[in-house]
Amino acid sequence: MKKIYTILPTILIGLLFSSNVIQKSVQIDIQNIRTHLNFLGSDSLQGRLPGSPGSKKASEYIANSLLSSGLTPIGNDNSFFQEIPLHASKALTSSEMKLFSPDGRIENLLLKKDFVLFKSGAQTFIPNPIPVIFVGYGIAAPEFDYNDYQSVDVEGKIVVFLGGEPVSNDSSFFDGTSPSIYSFPETKQKIALARGARGSILIPNINQDIDFQWSHIVKDFSFEDISLTYAPAGNLCIMMNPNSAQKLFDDAPTSLVDVFKLEESHQIKSFDLNTQLSFRGEFAEKDFIENNIVGLIEGTDPKLKDSYVLVTAHYDHLGIGPAVNGDSIYDGVVDNASGVAVTLELARFLSINKPKRSVVFLFVTGEEFGLLGSFYYIDHPVVPLYKTVANVNIDGVAIFDTFNDVVGIGSEISDLGTMLKDMLKRNNMNLSSIPEPFLQSESFSRSDNYAFAQAGIPSILIMDGLNHKHDSYENSVEQMITWALERYHSPFDDLSQPINYDAIYQHTELLEQFITLISNSSKTPSWKPGSSYINARLQSIAEKK
Repeated sequence: MKKIYTILPTILIGLLFSSNVIQKSVQIDIQNIRTHLNFLGSDSLQGRLPGSPGSKKASEYIANSLLSSGLTPIGNDNSFFQEIPLHASKALTSSEMKLFSPDGRIENLLLKKDFVLFKSGAQTFIPNPIPVIFVGYGIAAPEFDYNDYQSVDVEGKIVVFLGGEPVSNDSSFFDGTSPSIYSFPETKQKIALARGARGSILIPNINQDIDFQWSHIVKDFSFEDISLTYAPAGNLCIMMNPNSAQKLFDDAPTSLVDVFKLEESHQIKSFDLNTQLSFRGEFAEKDFIENNIVGLIEGTDPKLKDSYVLVTAHYDHLGIGPAVNGDSIYDGVVDNASGVAVTLELARFLSINKPKRSVVFLFVTGEEFGLLGSFYYIDHPVVPLYKTVANVNIDGVAIFDTFNDVVGIGSEISDLGTMLKDMLKRNNMNLSSIPEPFLQSESFSRSDNYAFAQAGIPSILIMDGLNHKHDSYENSVEQMITWALERYHSPFDDLSQPINYDAIYQHTELLEQFITLISNSSKTPSWKPGSSYINARLQSIAEKK
Protein backbone atom coordinates (compact mmCIF):
# COMPACT_ATOMS: atom_id res chain seq x y z
CA MET A 1 0.00 0.00 0.00
CA LYS A 2 1.41 3.35 -0.99
CA LYS A 3 -0.66 5.74 1.08
CA ILE A 4 -1.23 6.90 4.62
CA TYR A 5 -4.94 6.40 5.19
CA THR A 6 -5.00 3.38 2.99
CA ILE A 7 -1.93 2.36 4.93
CA LEU A 8 -4.30 2.68 7.76
CA PRO A 9 -5.78 -0.71 8.20
CA THR A 10 -9.02 -1.21 6.32
CA ILE A 11 -12.03 -2.18 8.28
CA LEU A 12 -15.26 -3.93 7.77
CA ILE A 13 -18.41 -4.22 9.56
CA GLY A 14 -20.69 -7.18 9.48
CA LEU A 15 -22.86 -7.28 12.51
CA LEU A 16 -26.17 -9.13 12.27
CA PHE A 17 -27.35 -10.43 8.91
CA SER A 18 -30.29 -8.43 7.62
CA SER A 19 -33.62 -10.23 7.31
CA ASN A 20 -33.47 -10.35 3.51
CA VAL A 21 -30.10 -12.13 3.40
CA ILE A 22 -30.10 -15.92 3.07
CA GLN A 23 -28.87 -17.71 6.22
CA LYS A 24 -25.40 -19.08 5.62
CA SER A 25 -24.65 -22.77 6.14
CA VAL A 26 -21.10 -22.02 7.33
CA GLN A 27 -19.79 -19.04 9.27
CA ILE A 28 -16.52 -17.11 9.12
CA ASP A 29 -13.84 -18.94 11.12
CA ILE A 30 -11.48 -16.47 12.81
CA GLN A 31 -9.08 -19.29 13.68
CA ASN A 32 -8.47 -19.87 9.96
CA ILE A 33 -7.63 -16.19 9.55
CA ARG A 34 -5.27 -16.32 12.53
CA THR A 35 -3.49 -19.37 11.08
CA HIS A 36 -3.08 -17.73 7.67
CA LEU A 37 -1.82 -14.49 9.20
CA ASN A 38 0.69 -16.21 11.47
CA PHE A 39 2.23 -17.97 8.47
CA LEU A 40 2.15 -15.15 5.90
CA GLY A 41 3.40 -12.55 8.39
CA SER A 42 6.18 -14.65 9.87
CA ASP A 43 9.89 -13.86 9.61
CA SER A 44 10.37 -17.16 7.74
CA LEU A 45 8.89 -15.54 4.62
CA GLN A 46 11.38 -12.65 4.90
CA GLY A 47 8.95 -9.95 3.83
CA ARG A 48 7.58 -11.63 0.64
CA LEU A 49 9.65 -9.58 -1.83
CA PRO A 50 8.74 -10.51 -5.44
CA GLY A 51 11.29 -12.96 -6.78
CA SER A 52 12.41 -14.13 -3.33
CA PRO A 53 12.11 -17.59 -1.73
CA GLY A 54 9.69 -16.07 0.79
CA SER A 55 7.40 -14.89 -2.00
CA LYS A 56 7.44 -18.37 -3.54
CA LYS A 57 6.49 -19.91 -0.19
CA ALA A 58 3.64 -17.42 0.16
CA SER A 59 2.29 -18.09 -3.35
CA GLU A 60 2.40 -21.86 -2.82
CA TYR A 61 0.63 -21.50 0.52
CA ILE A 62 -2.13 -19.39 -1.06
CA ALA A 63 -2.56 -21.85 -3.96
CA ASN A 64 -2.77 -24.82 -1.58
CA SER A 65 -5.35 -23.00 0.52
CA LEU A 66 -7.51 -22.32 -2.55
CA LEU A 67 -7.17 -25.95 -3.58
CA SER A 68 -8.27 -27.19 -0.16
CA SER A 69 -11.23 -24.79 -0.29
CA GLY A 70 -12.38 -26.31 -3.57
CA LEU A 71 -11.79 -23.37 -5.92
CA THR A 72 -11.17 -24.06 -9.58
CA PRO A 73 -7.65 -23.13 -10.79
CA ILE A 74 -7.85 -20.77 -13.78
CA GLY A 75 -4.23 -19.71 -14.17
CA ASN A 76 -1.63 -20.92 -16.65
CA ASP A 77 -1.84 -24.60 -17.67
CA ASN A 78 -4.87 -25.22 -15.44
CA SER A 79 -2.91 -24.19 -12.35
CA PHE A 80 -3.60 -21.45 -9.81
CA PHE A 81 -0.56 -19.50 -11.05
CA GLN A 82 -0.52 -16.70 -13.60
CA GLU A 83 3.14 -16.23 -14.48
CA ILE A 84 4.44 -12.67 -14.74
CA PRO A 85 7.83 -11.69 -16.23
CA LEU A 86 9.50 -9.05 -14.04
CA HIS A 87 12.74 -7.11 -14.04
CA ALA A 88 14.53 -5.92 -10.88
CA SER A 89 17.20 -3.26 -10.71
CA LYS A 90 19.01 -1.60 -7.85
CA ALA A 91 21.34 1.38 -8.19
CA LEU A 92 24.83 0.96 -6.79
CA THR A 93 26.70 3.67 -4.91
CA SER A 94 29.26 3.70 -7.73
CA SER A 95 26.67 5.47 -9.91
CA GLU A 96 27.80 8.95 -10.96
CA MET A 97 25.75 12.11 -11.27
CA LYS A 98 27.76 15.21 -12.13
CA LEU A 99 26.72 18.84 -11.82
CA PHE A 100 28.35 21.34 -14.18
CA SER A 101 28.27 24.92 -12.85
CA PRO A 102 28.47 28.09 -15.02
CA ASP A 103 31.99 28.88 -13.76
CA GLY A 104 33.33 25.53 -15.00
CA ARG A 105 33.21 23.67 -11.69
CA ILE A 106 32.23 19.98 -11.82
CA GLU A 107 30.77 18.43 -8.68
CA ASN A 108 30.03 14.76 -8.09
CA LEU A 109 26.65 14.19 -6.45
CA LEU A 110 26.32 11.04 -4.34
CA LEU A 111 23.54 8.48 -4.35
CA LYS A 112 21.56 8.56 -1.08
CA LYS A 113 23.39 11.63 0.26
CA ASP A 114 22.34 13.99 -2.54
CA PHE A 115 19.73 12.09 -4.55
CA VAL A 116 17.75 8.88 -5.00
CA LEU A 117 16.34 7.29 -8.15
CA PHE A 118 12.66 6.64 -8.82
CA LYS A 119 13.61 4.25 -11.64
CA SER A 120 16.87 2.50 -12.31
CA GLY A 121 18.37 0.83 -15.36
CA ALA A 122 19.91 1.57 -18.74
CA GLN A 123 17.22 4.10 -19.70
CA THR A 124 18.62 6.56 -17.14
CA PHE A 125 21.95 6.90 -18.95
CA ILE A 126 22.87 10.53 -19.86
CA PRO A 127 26.59 10.44 -20.74
CA ASN A 128 27.03 14.09 -21.75
CA PRO A 129 25.96 17.15 -19.76
CA ILE A 130 22.60 18.61 -20.77
CA PRO A 131 20.76 21.78 -19.66
CA VAL A 132 18.53 21.92 -16.60
CA ILE A 133 15.34 23.99 -16.40
CA PHE A 134 12.99 24.81 -13.51
CA VAL A 135 9.28 24.26 -14.26
CA GLY A 136 7.48 25.16 -11.05
CA TYR A 137 5.34 22.21 -9.95
CA GLY A 138 5.87 20.44 -13.29
CA ILE A 139 2.14 20.44 -14.01
CA ALA A 140 0.14 20.99 -17.20
CA ALA A 141 -3.57 20.78 -16.33
CA PRO A 142 -5.79 22.31 -19.03
CA GLU A 143 -8.98 21.62 -17.06
CA PHE A 144 -7.71 24.08 -14.43
CA ASP A 145 -6.23 26.49 -17.01
CA TYR A 146 -2.81 25.84 -15.47
CA ASN A 147 0.46 25.16 -17.32
CA ASP A 148 3.97 25.38 -15.85
CA TYR A 149 5.37 24.61 -19.33
CA GLN A 150 3.64 27.43 -21.19
CA SER A 151 6.60 29.81 -21.45
CA VAL A 152 9.54 27.37 -21.57
CA ASP A 153 11.01 24.86 -24.01
CA VAL A 154 12.10 21.66 -22.22
CA GLU A 155 12.80 19.36 -25.15
CA GLY A 156 16.06 17.47 -24.60
CA LYS A 157 16.56 19.01 -21.15
CA ILE A 158 16.21 17.86 -17.55
CA VAL A 159 13.25 19.51 -15.85
CA VAL A 160 13.30 20.40 -12.16
CA PHE A 161 10.04 20.75 -10.23
CA LEU A 162 8.75 21.03 -6.69
CA GLY A 163 6.65 18.38 -5.06
CA GLY A 164 2.97 19.09 -4.46
CA GLU A 165 0.69 21.37 -6.44
CA PRO A 166 -0.87 24.85 -6.25
CA VAL A 167 -2.43 25.37 -2.83
CA SER A 168 -6.12 26.22 -2.92
CA ASN A 169 -9.24 26.21 -0.75
CA ASP A 170 -11.41 26.01 -3.88
CA SER A 171 -12.56 22.40 -4.39
CA SER A 172 -12.94 23.05 -8.12
CA PHE A 173 -9.23 23.96 -8.47
CA PHE A 174 -6.84 21.00 -8.01
CA ASP A 175 -9.41 19.44 -5.63
CA GLY A 176 -8.91 22.23 -3.10
CA THR A 177 -7.28 21.04 0.12
CA SER A 178 -7.26 17.41 -1.02
CA PRO A 179 -4.40 16.17 -3.22
CA SER A 180 -5.26 15.73 -6.88
CA ILE A 181 -3.58 13.27 -9.22
CA TYR A 182 -1.31 16.12 -10.38
CA SER A 183 0.47 16.05 -7.02
CA PHE A 184 1.81 12.54 -7.66
CA PRO A 185 5.43 12.24 -8.85
CA GLU A 186 4.36 9.70 -11.50
CA THR A 187 2.00 12.24 -13.06
CA LYS A 188 4.68 14.94 -13.15
CA GLN A 189 7.18 12.51 -14.69
CA LYS A 190 4.74 11.51 -17.44
CA ILE A 191 4.01 15.17 -18.24
CA ALA A 192 7.74 15.89 -18.51
CA LEU A 193 8.28 12.90 -20.79
CA ALA A 194 5.37 13.94 -22.99
CA ARG A 195 6.95 17.41 -23.35
CA GLY A 196 10.18 15.91 -24.64
CA ALA A 197 12.28 16.16 -21.48
CA ARG A 198 15.25 13.77 -21.14
CA GLY A 199 14.71 13.45 -17.43
CA SER A 200 13.22 15.03 -14.32
CA ILE A 201 14.27 16.03 -10.82
CA LEU A 202 11.73 16.35 -8.03
CA ILE A 203 12.63 18.55 -5.06
CA PRO A 204 10.56 17.71 -1.96
CA ASN A 205 8.35 20.66 -1.07
CA ILE A 206 9.38 21.78 2.40
CA ASN A 207 6.48 24.24 2.46
CA GLN A 208 3.83 21.57 1.87
CA ASP A 209 5.54 18.74 3.77
CA ILE A 210 6.54 20.20 7.10
CA ASP A 211 7.47 16.75 8.45
CA PHE A 212 9.94 16.10 5.61
CA GLN A 213 13.13 14.24 6.56
CA TRP A 214 15.65 13.15 3.92
CA SER A 215 16.62 10.10 6.01
CA HIS A 216 13.08 8.77 5.62
CA ILE A 217 13.29 9.23 1.85
CA VAL A 218 16.57 7.31 1.69
CA LYS A 219 15.03 4.42 3.66
CA ASP A 220 12.00 4.28 1.38
CA PHE A 221 14.24 4.18 -1.72
CA SER A 222 16.56 1.49 -0.37
CA PHE A 223 14.63 -1.34 -2.03
CA GLU A 224 14.84 -2.76 -5.54
CA ASP A 225 13.01 -1.11 -8.41
CA ILE A 226 10.80 -3.80 -9.97
CA SER A 227 8.90 -3.46 -13.25
CA LEU A 228 7.12 -5.52 -15.88
CA THR A 229 9.67 -6.65 -18.46
CA TYR A 230 7.48 -5.41 -21.31
CA ALA A 231 6.86 -1.97 -19.77
CA PRO A 232 7.90 0.92 -22.03
CA ALA A 233 11.31 2.39 -21.31
CA GLY A 234 11.26 5.42 -19.08
CA ASN A 235 13.90 8.06 -18.49
CA LEU A 236 15.99 9.53 -15.70
CA CYS A 237 13.74 10.36 -12.74
CA ILE A 238 15.42 11.67 -9.60
CA MET A 239 14.42 12.97 -6.20
CA MET A 240 17.01 15.38 -4.87
CA ASN A 241 17.82 16.38 -1.32
CA PRO A 242 16.70 20.04 -0.96
CA ASN A 243 20.03 20.89 0.66
CA SER A 244 21.87 19.62 -2.42
CA ALA A 245 19.29 20.90 -4.89
CA GLN A 246 20.25 24.49 -4.10
CA LYS A 247 23.34 23.91 -6.24
CA LEU A 248 21.14 23.50 -9.33
CA PHE A 249 20.18 27.17 -8.95
CA ASP A 250 23.74 28.59 -8.98
CA ASP A 251 23.72 31.87 -10.96
CA ALA A 252 20.02 31.37 -11.76
CA PRO A 253 17.60 34.33 -11.78
CA THR A 254 16.12 33.01 -8.51
CA SER A 255 17.67 30.85 -5.79
CA LEU A 256 15.88 27.78 -4.44
CA VAL A 257 15.39 29.55 -1.11
CA ASP A 258 13.63 32.39 -2.93
CA VAL A 259 11.58 29.91 -4.97
CA PHE A 260 10.11 28.55 -1.75
CA LYS A 261 9.36 32.10 -0.61
CA LEU A 262 7.64 32.88 -3.92
CA GLU A 263 5.57 29.72 -3.59
CA GLU A 264 4.18 30.94 -0.28
CA SER A 265 2.86 34.05 -2.05
CA HIS A 266 1.63 32.04 -5.09
CA GLN A 267 4.13 33.71 -7.43
CA ILE A 268 6.10 30.69 -8.56
CA LYS A 269 7.30 30.80 -12.19
CA SER A 270 9.33 28.66 -14.59
CA PHE A 271 12.80 29.73 -15.77
CA ASP A 272 16.04 28.40 -17.26
CA LEU A 273 18.83 27.31 -14.95
CA ASN A 274 22.48 27.81 -15.84
CA THR A 275 23.67 24.41 -14.63
CA GLN A 276 23.94 21.13 -16.54
CA LEU A 277 23.83 17.48 -15.48
CA SER A 278 25.08 14.08 -16.61
CA PHE A 279 24.30 10.66 -15.17
CA ARG A 280 26.04 7.33 -15.53
CA GLY A 281 24.41 4.62 -13.43
CA GLU A 282 25.63 1.23 -12.33
CA PHE A 283 23.03 -1.32 -11.32
CA ALA A 284 22.54 -4.84 -10.01
CA GLU A 285 19.86 -6.29 -12.29
CA LYS A 286 17.96 -9.53 -12.82
CA ASP A 287 14.96 -10.93 -14.71
CA PHE A 288 12.63 -13.42 -13.05
CA ILE A 289 9.14 -14.93 -13.09
CA GLU A 290 6.66 -14.14 -10.34
CA ASN A 291 3.03 -15.24 -9.93
CA ASN A 292 -0.43 -13.94 -9.43
CA ILE A 293 -2.62 -16.64 -7.87
CA VAL A 294 -6.14 -16.93 -9.25
CA GLY A 295 -9.08 -19.24 -8.48
CA LEU A 296 -12.76 -19.36 -9.41
CA ILE A 297 -16.02 -20.06 -7.62
CA GLU A 298 -18.67 -20.69 -10.28
CA GLY A 299 -21.99 -18.99 -9.65
CA THR A 300 -25.26 -20.85 -9.19
CA ASP A 301 -27.55 -18.76 -11.42
CA PRO A 302 -27.70 -19.99 -15.05
CA LYS A 303 -27.69 -16.42 -16.39
CA LEU A 304 -25.60 -14.52 -13.84
CA LYS A 305 -22.78 -17.07 -13.53
CA ASP A 306 -21.32 -15.80 -16.81
CA SER A 307 -20.48 -12.54 -15.02
CA TYR A 308 -17.83 -12.12 -12.34
CA VAL A 309 -17.06 -10.30 -9.11
CA LEU A 310 -13.29 -9.87 -8.77
CA VAL A 311 -11.93 -9.99 -5.20
CA THR A 312 -8.29 -8.94 -4.91
CA ALA A 313 -5.54 -8.74 -2.31
CA HIS A 314 -1.81 -8.22 -2.81
CA TYR A 315 0.50 -10.69 -1.10
CA ASP A 316 3.86 -9.01 -1.75
CA HIS A 317 5.77 -6.70 0.56
CA LEU A 318 9.22 -5.10 0.73
CA GLY A 319 11.40 -8.01 1.77
CA ILE A 320 14.63 -7.28 3.63
CA GLY A 321 15.74 -3.66 3.97
CA PRO A 322 17.60 -1.22 6.18
CA ALA A 323 17.74 -2.50 9.75
CA VAL A 324 15.82 -0.58 12.42
CA ASN A 325 16.76 -1.44 16.01
CA GLY A 326 18.40 -4.60 14.69
CA ASP A 327 15.39 -5.83 12.66
CA SER A 328 15.69 -5.83 8.87
CA ILE A 329 12.69 -7.99 7.86
CA TYR A 330 9.76 -5.93 6.60
CA ASP A 331 7.05 -8.50 7.32
CA GLY A 332 4.05 -6.45 6.16
CA VAL A 333 1.55 -8.03 8.55
CA VAL A 334 -1.17 -5.41 8.21
CA ASP A 335 0.07 -4.46 4.72
CA ASN A 336 -1.02 -6.96 3.50
CA ALA A 337 -0.71 -10.39 5.10
CA SER A 338 -3.89 -9.51 6.99
CA GLY A 339 -5.81 -8.78 3.79
CA VAL A 340 -4.63 -12.04 2.21
CA ALA A 341 -5.58 -14.03 5.32
CA VAL A 342 -9.08 -12.57 5.28
CA THR A 343 -9.44 -13.11 1.52
CA LEU A 344 -8.46 -16.78 1.86
CA GLU A 345 -11.17 -17.24 4.48
CA LEU A 346 -13.70 -15.47 2.25
CA ALA A 347 -12.78 -17.86 -0.56
CA ARG A 348 -13.43 -20.83 1.71
CA PHE A 349 -16.71 -19.37 2.93
CA LEU A 350 -18.07 -18.53 -0.52
CA SER A 351 -17.04 -21.87 -1.97
CA ILE A 352 -19.60 -23.37 0.41
CA ASN A 353 -22.18 -20.56 0.39
CA LYS A 354 -22.05 -20.08 -3.37
CA PRO A 355 -23.56 -16.84 -4.74
CA LYS A 356 -25.40 -16.37 -8.03
CA ARG A 357 -22.57 -14.70 -9.94
CA SER A 358 -19.16 -16.27 -10.29
CA VAL A 359 -16.41 -14.93 -8.04
CA VAL A 360 -12.75 -14.70 -9.04
CA PHE A 361 -10.23 -14.56 -6.21
CA LEU A 362 -7.02 -12.89 -7.39
CA PHE A 363 -3.94 -12.58 -5.19
CA VAL A 364 -1.58 -10.17 -6.93
CA THR A 365 2.12 -9.55 -6.64
CA GLY A 366 4.09 -6.33 -7.09
CA GLU A 367 1.55 -3.91 -5.59
CA GLU A 368 4.27 -2.22 -3.61
CA PHE A 369 6.21 -1.54 -6.82
CA GLY A 370 3.46 0.03 -8.93
CA LEU A 371 0.45 -2.35 -8.95
CA LEU A 372 2.40 -4.65 -11.27
CA GLY A 373 0.37 -7.82 -10.83
CA SER A 374 -2.91 -5.99 -11.31
CA PHE A 375 -1.78 -4.24 -14.47
CA TYR A 376 -0.47 -7.55 -15.82
CA TYR A 377 -3.86 -9.15 -15.17
CA ILE A 378 -5.57 -6.33 -17.04
CA ASP A 379 -3.27 -6.94 -20.00
CA HIS A 380 -3.85 -10.71 -19.74
CA PRO A 381 -7.31 -11.18 -18.17
CA VAL A 382 -8.28 -14.70 -17.16
CA VAL A 383 -11.99 -13.89 -17.45
CA PRO A 384 -13.29 -11.12 -19.75
CA LEU A 385 -12.93 -7.64 -18.28
CA TYR A 386 -16.26 -6.53 -19.73
CA LYS A 387 -17.98 -9.40 -17.89
CA THR A 388 -16.28 -8.45 -14.60
CA VAL A 389 -18.98 -6.40 -12.89
CA ALA A 390 -16.99 -5.15 -9.86
CA ASN A 391 -13.70 -5.27 -8.02
CA VAL A 392 -13.58 -5.43 -4.23
CA ASN A 393 -9.98 -4.82 -3.18
CA ILE A 394 -8.76 -5.87 0.27
CA ASP A 395 -5.62 -4.02 1.36
CA GLY A 396 -5.20 -4.27 5.11
CA VAL A 397 -7.93 -4.94 7.67
CA ALA A 398 -8.96 -3.57 11.05
CA ILE A 399 -6.62 -4.46 13.90
CA PHE A 400 -7.29 -1.85 16.59
CA ASP A 401 -10.92 -2.05 17.67
CA THR A 402 -14.42 -2.91 16.53
CA PHE A 403 -16.07 0.08 14.91
CA ASN A 404 -19.27 1.91 14.06
CA ASP A 405 -18.52 3.33 10.62
CA VAL A 406 -16.82 2.47 7.34
CA VAL A 407 -14.84 4.42 4.74
CA GLY A 408 -15.32 3.30 1.14
CA ILE A 409 -12.46 4.51 -1.04
CA GLY A 410 -14.06 5.10 -4.43
CA SER A 411 -17.60 4.88 -3.04
CA GLU A 412 -18.51 8.30 -4.43
CA ILE A 413 -17.78 7.44 -8.08
CA SER A 414 -19.77 4.26 -8.69
CA ASP A 415 -22.94 2.42 -7.71
CA LEU A 416 -20.84 0.34 -5.34
CA GLY A 417 -20.96 3.25 -2.91
CA THR A 418 -24.75 3.27 -2.96
CA MET A 419 -24.87 -0.49 -2.42
CA LEU A 420 -22.40 -0.20 0.46
CA LYS A 421 -24.32 2.63 2.10
CA ASP A 422 -27.61 0.73 1.90
CA MET A 423 -26.03 -2.40 3.36
CA LEU A 424 -24.48 -0.44 6.23
CA LYS A 425 -27.80 1.20 6.99
CA ARG A 426 -29.37 -2.23 7.49
CA ASN A 427 -26.60 -2.90 10.00
CA ASN A 428 -27.13 0.43 11.81
CA MET A 429 -23.79 1.71 10.60
CA ASN A 430 -22.58 4.76 8.72
CA LEU A 431 -20.55 5.34 5.57
CA SER A 432 -18.00 8.03 6.47
CA SER A 433 -15.64 10.21 4.50
CA ILE A 434 -11.88 9.93 4.82
CA PRO A 435 -10.98 11.44 8.21
CA GLU A 436 -9.59 14.96 7.90
CA PRO A 437 -6.10 14.23 9.32
CA PHE A 438 -5.41 11.78 6.47
CA LEU A 439 -6.83 13.59 3.47
CA GLN A 440 -3.44 14.80 2.26
CA SER A 441 -2.04 11.30 1.99
CA GLU A 442 -4.91 9.17 0.65
CA SER A 443 -5.90 8.44 -2.88
CA PHE A 444 -8.05 6.01 -4.80
CA SER A 445 -5.02 5.48 -7.04
CA ARG A 446 -2.73 4.08 -4.36
CA SER A 447 -3.88 0.45 -4.33
CA ASP A 448 -4.88 -2.29 -6.78
CA ASN A 449 -8.47 -1.06 -7.13
CA TYR A 450 -7.06 1.80 -9.22
CA ALA A 451 -5.63 -0.59 -11.82
CA PHE A 452 -8.99 -2.31 -12.28
CA ALA A 453 -10.77 1.04 -12.45
CA GLN A 454 -8.39 1.97 -15.26
CA ALA A 455 -9.76 -1.06 -17.10
CA GLY A 456 -13.30 0.23 -16.59
CA ILE A 457 -14.29 -2.10 -13.74
CA PRO A 458 -16.20 -0.35 -10.90
CA SER A 459 -13.86 -0.78 -7.93
CA ILE A 460 -13.81 -0.06 -4.23
CA LEU A 461 -11.54 -0.41 -1.21
CA ILE A 462 -13.43 -0.78 2.07
CA MET A 463 -11.79 0.42 5.27
CA ASP A 464 -12.83 0.92 8.87
CA GLY A 465 -13.70 4.37 10.05
CA LEU A 466 -12.32 5.82 13.25
CA ASN A 467 -15.49 5.81 15.30
CA HIS A 468 -14.33 2.91 17.41
CA LYS A 469 -16.58 1.16 19.89
CA HIS A 470 -14.24 1.26 22.88
CA ASP A 471 -12.29 4.49 22.44
CA SER A 472 -12.83 8.14 21.61
CA TYR A 473 -12.50 9.44 18.07
CA GLU A 474 -9.54 11.60 19.11
CA ASN A 475 -7.68 8.65 20.62
CA SER A 476 -8.44 6.52 17.57
CA VAL A 477 -7.00 9.17 15.26
CA GLU A 478 -3.88 9.43 17.41
CA GLN A 479 -3.49 5.65 17.45
CA MET A 480 -3.73 5.50 13.67
CA ILE A 481 -1.21 8.31 13.18
CA THR A 482 1.22 6.60 15.56
CA TRP A 483 0.86 3.33 13.65
CA ALA A 484 1.48 5.10 10.36
CA LEU A 485 4.61 6.82 11.63
CA GLU A 486 6.11 3.95 13.61
CA ARG A 487 5.03 0.73 11.87
CA TYR A 488 3.94 1.38 8.26
CA HIS A 489 6.56 0.09 5.78
CA SER A 490 8.90 -0.68 8.67
CA PRO A 491 10.12 -3.91 10.30
CA PHE A 492 7.58 -3.28 13.08
CA ASP A 493 4.52 -4.09 11.00
CA ASP A 494 5.01 -7.61 12.32
CA LEU A 495 3.29 -10.22 14.44
CA SER A 496 4.49 -8.66 17.71
CA GLN A 497 2.12 -5.70 17.36
CA PRO A 498 -1.27 -5.80 19.13
CA ILE A 499 -3.92 -7.35 16.87
CA ASN A 500 -7.62 -7.23 17.75
CA TYR A 501 -9.15 -10.33 16.19
CA ASP A 502 -12.67 -9.18 17.06
CA ALA A 503 -12.06 -6.22 14.75
CA ILE A 504 -10.73 -8.51 12.01
CA TYR A 505 -13.78 -10.75 12.37
CA GLN A 506 -16.12 -7.77 12.09
CA HIS A 507 -14.28 -6.52 9.01
CA THR A 508 -14.39 -9.95 7.40
CA GLU A 509 -18.11 -10.36 7.94
CA LEU A 510 -18.76 -6.97 6.38
CA LEU A 511 -16.68 -7.90 3.34
CA GLU A 512 -18.57 -11.17 3.02
CA GLN A 513 -21.91 -9.42 3.15
CA PHE A 514 -20.86 -6.89 0.55
CA ILE A 515 -19.34 -9.40 -1.88
CA THR A 516 -22.42 -11.61 -1.51
CA LEU A 517 -24.69 -8.61 -2.09
CA ILE A 518 -22.96 -7.72 -5.38
CA SER A 519 -22.77 -11.35 -6.44
CA ASN A 520 -26.48 -11.99 -5.86
CA SER A 521 -27.74 -8.73 -7.34
CA SER A 522 -29.20 -8.77 -10.84
CA LYS A 523 -28.10 -5.15 -11.20
CA THR A 524 -24.69 -4.52 -12.75
CA PRO A 525 -22.82 -1.71 -10.94
CA SER A 526 -21.98 1.32 -13.07
CA TRP A 527 -19.75 4.36 -12.82
CA LYS A 528 -21.54 7.53 -11.84
CA PRO A 529 -21.89 10.30 -14.45
CA GLY A 530 -18.72 12.35 -14.75
CA SER A 531 -16.41 9.55 -13.66
CA SER A 532 -13.14 9.44 -15.59
CA TYR A 533 -13.42 5.65 -15.89
CA ILE A 534 -16.66 5.50 -17.91
CA ASN A 535 -14.94 5.55 -21.30
CA ALA A 536 -12.70 2.64 -20.37
CA ARG A 537 -15.81 0.65 -19.44
CA LEU A 538 -17.56 1.49 -22.69
CA GLN A 539 -14.46 0.59 -24.68
CA SER A 540 -14.10 -2.73 -22.89
CA ILE A 541 -17.74 -3.61 -23.62
CA ALA A 542 -17.48 -2.53 -27.26
CA GLU A 543 -14.30 -4.57 -27.80
CA LYS A 544 -15.58 -7.47 -25.69
CA LYS A 545 -12.20 -7.54 -24.01
